[in-house]
Amino acid sequence: MSELELHRQRILQGGLTLSDLHPNPFQQLAHWLQQAKDSGIRYPNAISLSTVDSRGIPYQRMVMMRQFDEQGLVFFTSLGSRKAEHLATNQNASILLPWHMLERQVHVVGIVQPLGKLEIIKYFASRTKQNQLAAWLSDQPSPVSKRGVLEAKMSELRANFGRGEVSLPPFWGGYRLLPESFEFWQTGTDHINERFIYRQSEDGWQLGRFNP
Repeated sequence: MSELELHRQRILQGGLTLSDLHPNPFQQLAHWLQQAKDSGIRYPNAISLSTVDSRGIPYQRMVMMRQFDEQGLVFFTSLGSRKAEHLATNQNASILLPWHMLERQVHVVGIVQPLGKLEIIKYFASRTKQNQLAAWLSDQPSPVSKRGVLEAKMSELRANFGRGEVSLPPFWGGYRLLPESFEFWQTGTDHINERFIYRQSEDGWQLGRFNP
């Protein structure tokens, strides 16, 4: 039996009850995220981000949740991307953390706001140089005829920046989803799955069990 399977069995053992969950959904997310990291699954912070265009058509794509705290969940992207275009006119969005191998998922719904310039600069400075250079390739509205074009551009970027500091691309930024609800889902025995939802109210976060 693999280490991942043993880890999955340990965390699912005994099911999930209301008393198992932290009253603060951010703390509960931190706990499940750490368990996902400990399991050894690849990219535990990969999220499916859903946005809606001006015609009401939803789009999903996988991005990386780079950080989160009690202010919200943070991701970065090209400001010319389709997701950025959607968020400019409709700030409603949702994030799904799909831990399939652990038979768990977390769904977060909220309003997305752009990050301030200083926060973007601070995060960009923390990235490796290769990641910083790759950000310069993310000007997404531009069509690309073949991969070789990108490889040539990367070589040009390496030559231009040399050993110096890589500047922040003017078309690159970040966003924070401010949660209004969290849904924690976990597989259960006898096909009775566990589903708990946190909703924000004037009195703080309200937590309840719901039909699976």
